[in-house]
Amino acid sequence: MKIAIIGAGKWGQALYHAYSQENDVVISSRNTKDIDNFVSMQEALGYEYLVLAIPAQFVRAWMEENFVDQGQNILVAAKGIETSTGAFLNEIYGSFVGEERLAFISGPSFATEVQQSLPTALKISSTNQALAQTYADALPKFIKGYVSDDVVGAEVSGAYKNVIAIAGGVCEGLGLGNNAKAALISRGLVEMTRFGEAFGAKSETFLSLGGAGDLFLTASSTMSRNFRVGLGLAKGQNMDEILKELGEVAEGVPTAKALYKIATDKELYLPIAQEVYAMIEEGKNPLESVKDLLS
Repeated sequence: MKIAIIGAGKWGQALYHAYSQENDVVISSRNTKDIDNFVSMQEALGYEYLVLAIPAQFVRAWMEENFVDQGQNILVAAKGIETSTGAFLNEIYGSFVGEERLAFISGPSFATEVQQSLPTALKISSTNQALAQTYADALPKFIKGYVSDDVVGAEVSGAYKNVIAIAGGVCEGLGLGNNAKAALISRGLVEMTRFGEAFGAKSETFLSLGGAGDLFLTASSTMSRNFRVGLGLAKGQNMDEILKELGEVAEGVPTAKALYKIATDKELYLPIAQEVYAMIEEGKNPLESVKDLLS
């Protein structure tokens, strides 16, 4: 296959490494980078198969400014919910491209380990199963690819787990122990399943790679940017300090804000997400959040 990766952050470069094993792949981004097969944005957009690793909060503006519809297929490689509107990524991309040309990648996958060619399993979700299978079949031998038709479930679990990961980092940073961490992740899974079902997602999706698999990984490791945000909150750092120290996008931060807005508007019960929002936006003491969750 001829594939163009757009977005040269850590995840974009990891997917470039993966798809380059058995395909003809180029990569592009807003800023030129010293990477093999780096091409202009215009050239990349001319490919039939695209992988877009653009952070969720910048997708709409990027599409409006750069995308020219030439019949391309798109694999969305970002996770999050647009803070300003509460829109899912499939809704944003769907305003530019028909859903039959969209697929979404999810699953437990730290970029560093993918770049080391370590064994990984990922899920490609699309309403177009042939397209999902095409992207899955193009993955290298060290990645096992599964396919699904539950786009909303993939979207919700991919976004929500980053918020639970922030709470996981707080739990770790406060030294609350393994019992508390297990309880938090388990209840986080229940919470994101409840949220997803409210939008038509299938409950079984949340027990799959993209749901429980990605949640368990992200909410329990310092390799997770969102987990490290939680560690910073537990130390009493403010968000400006945390994000400056992180030096990368942590999608759980804007997603927590989006979830809070959606929960308020739709009267959904999302206690963990709401406490994460309170710590991020209102400066709530993490110990107070723990006490309120236990009560």
